[in-house]
This record gives sequence, C-alpha cells and structure tokens, in this order.
Amino acid sequence: MPLYKDPISEDQAYDQHVRAELNRWVRRLLRRPGLIERASKAMQNKFNDTIVPKRVHTVLTVAVKGLIKAVVIGLDFIPKSPPLDEVSLQKRDQLAERALAKYKKIAAAEGAGTGLGGFTLGVADFPALIVIKMKFLFELAHIYGFSTKDYRERLFLLYVFQLAFSSQEKRPELFKVILNWEENIGSWSVEERYEQQIDWDQFQREYRDAIDFRKTLQLIPGLGAIIGAWANYGLVDDLGTVGMNCFRLRIAGGVYLENDHPKRY
Repeated sequence: MPLYKDPISEDQAYDQHVRAELNRWVRRLLRRPGLIERASKAMQNKFNDTIVPKRVHTVLTVAVKGLIKAVVIGLDFIPKSPPLDEVSLQKRDQLAERALAKYKKIAAAEGAGTGLGGFTLGVADFPALIVIKMKFLFELAHIYGFSTKDYRERLFLLYVFQLAFSSQEKRPELFKVILNWEENIGSWSVEERYEQQIDWDQFQREYRDAIDFRKTLQLIPGLGAIIGAWANYGLVDDLGTVGMNCFRLRIAGGVYLENDHPKRY
C-alpha cells in the first residue's frame, strides 16, 4: 500500500523549483575556467594594458572607490518604500524581474546617450552606470524584504556587486561569505561601520577588469551608441542574475556542490 503524502502548496512547490535552480546556478558560477576562458582573459588583459588609455583606468578606479564608499556609508540610495513583508518568493521574483527590466532599459539608454558623445561622455558613463547598478540593488533588497537602513544589508549589496563582476578565481571566496551571511554578521553591531571587511583595491580592480573590455569598446568612434547600449544592458543583466539568486538563497535556502565545497540546505 503506497504511503500517503500531503500535497505541497504552490508556494512550497515554487520554493523547491528555486532551490533546484540555485543548485544549477552555483555550479555554473563556481566552475573552474576552461582553456578558452583563460585565453580570453589573457587577451582582455593585453587589450586593457596596451589599447585602453591610462586615463580611462584612472577615471574608473576613482569612480569605483568614491561611489561605492558613498553608497555604503550614505543613505541616499535607500528606497522610499519599506521592505516587502509577508510576500511569497514567487511574487518577489516577479517584482524583481520587473525592476531588472526597468533598470536594463535605463542603463541601455544611458550607454547609448553617452556613446554618441565620444570619448569624454563615454568616460562619464562609467560612474553613471555604477549609480544605476546600485539603485537597482537597493530596490532589489527591499523587494526581497531586507532593509537597507541596516548597514549590514548595504554591506551585503557590496558583496553581491563584487560577486557579479569578480574573476572566476575570486568567486568561491566571495560566494562563501554570501552563503554564510547570517552566520558571518552575527557578531556585527548594527551601528558600527565595517568598511574594513572590504578589500577596496581588489574590489575596484576586479570590477574594472570585468567591465573594461565591453565598456572600452564604447569609446570606438562611430560605434559608441550601439556598443554603449549593448554593454550597459548586459552588465545590468549580469548583476540582476547574481543579485536575485543571492537573495533567493537567503530566503529559500538550498545550494550544494560537495567536494568543490559550498553546501548548506
């Protein structure tokens, strides 16, 4: 006689689906770079070192350090609406997808507009794109029910940002912090400023390396608008995937890998 099992609710079924998706995502995220990826990275580094004007690197470095610190320390990006409470994960995901679609359009329009303006406006697009990404992450946090008035949640957004634009060598280390976030922040004061938790030099270098190739193509005369829109759209889309999955992980749990580490459930 078969054992009777209580039917699961729609929300429970969705949570199971999300956990399966997270498992697949983590495997892709943490896989070791293959030969083609390593060769591509070497070509990108050569391009960055020889083709890209030094002042582009300088502008980006200053923009990353200044803007990111301002975001974490300041309160200007906190959404006016409070974090969503008592909402299903499925509904949160739907709202997150809408927010992502909105910010991808904003980023693409910004990239196309500055791309038309040549080198000077092309360089100006670097900090503008960081602002767009950060506004999106703050809104995303509130959609998933986490208040960015808490300094620790703003710090979490920085780790998400880092993970989205880090090299494959650095991802395992960053993902481990995110995976065990509640445990990591257990002893942190809500009021204290934990800027020392971030390696700022590594942060700006990884981010610069991640976006340089796509963004510097925007400075090519005649192609700026098209490439600017394409680059910005893709970069915000990358951030959206990582951001949504990091928050889903905190809500639904799950993940695994075993010998190549991560775990939890």
